[in-house]
Amino acid sequence: MDLLNTLVDKGLRRELPTREEALAVLATSDDDVLDVVAAAGRVRRKWFGRRVKLNYLVNLKSGLCPEDCSYCSQRLGSTAGILKYTWLKPEEASQAAAAGLASGAKRVCLVASGRGPTDRDVDRVAGTIKAIKDQNEGVEVCACLGLLSDGQAERLREAGADAYNHNLNTSEGTYGEITTTHTYADRVDTVQKAHAAGLSACSGLIAGMGESDEDLVDVVFSLRELDPDSVPVNFLIPVEGTPLAKEWNLTPQRCLRILAMVRFVCPDVEVRIAGGREVHLRTMQPLALHLANSIFLGDYLTTEGQAGKADLEMIADAGFEVEGAEQVTLPEHRATAAGGCGSHEGGGCGSHEDSGCGSHAGGGVCGSAPASAPAPAAAVGEARTDLVAVRRRGAGTDLAPNA
Repeated sequence: MDLLNTLVDKGLRRELPTREEALAVLATSDDDVLDVVAAAGRVRRKWFGRRVKLNYLVNLKSGLCPEDCSYCSQRLGSTAGILKYTWLKPEEASQAAAAGLASGAKRVCLVASGRGPTDRDVDRVAGTIKAIKDQNEGVEVCACLGLLSDGQAERLREAGADAYNHNLNTSEGTYGEITTTHTYADRVDTVQKAHAAGLSACSGLIAGMGESDEDLVDVVFSLRELDPDSVPVNFLIPVEGTPLAKEWNLTPQRCLRILAMVRFVCPDVEVRIAGGREVHLRTMQPLALHLANSIFLGDYLTTEGQAGKADLEMIADAGFEVEGAEQVTLPEHRATAAGGCGSHEGGGCGSHEDSGCGSHAGGGVCGSAPASAPAPAAAVGEARTDLVAVRRRGAGTDLAPNA
């Protein structure tokens, strides 16, 4: 169709689509979804070939967050039965990270619940970064600690952090309906602080919270203006015990259209499929690899993900390859501009690496559940609550992590 030909041409030139074109992608029918994937896949292959970057989450501090983000199982007032624990010791975090790195992850994402870090918390995380980097030469480390105060981004950079994640999550117009304890502007400020400190900024969205197509386009265009180096796309996992527990609004086809729209708006940046892919894409996950060039391996923050071995098999079976530690994620024009992992050239929303939790500062709804046993077939459009499982292994437990 003419729309897709136009979008492919623009994507190959790194040219921004119009808002109307982005909305039109979301409005395409299920009958056209393979055409949409094929078109956006051409743009993905132009800038990232068939490489898939693997990222691994370590939840440094889980639960008891004072913020009221409606999607998050760690939020104030949450009754979700998640793991709750205070800061992991550096050696504990390094041990947890080792599992993901051994399976091919090249970036470790260190996440902690809370509004934002104290200066003492920054010192703790600095020690953890050192422990991980001392044991794993060349590993990338991204921190996701919530809202940053002045000078904290610089201290994290000095400690060896490569990136910082803080997601916008939804449009500015609807942000107040999702969270009241901080503002959309607070989030923008933190992403800008990360940029200014020379960290690779990572910022994305959560789809499926009842937002409109216009909201989705608004937040993705806002991300492009912010120019993060990585754009994680999370699909809401409605966790029991949170205000959005009944919001089951996504189908696999809808998820694919959202990823395609993000790829067309952010053609030459790292687009990461973050939380929720197992729950909402399900058996169509391999198609999403034609749109995104990055995923999380194994479990998420407070919920379980697909088995790490299954992730690796899916990548290979779909004809993709795991990106090696020696390979640069971003295209050369972005990796070299601004002297870092993400460039600001061309107005792209940027990508580099880590996508981060997908919620706030360690929001638990970031993950999805493992397929440990066959589930009964569900009717079309039926909520797949059977695919949501609280994480009971890995960081904060005595059990081996899933990686």
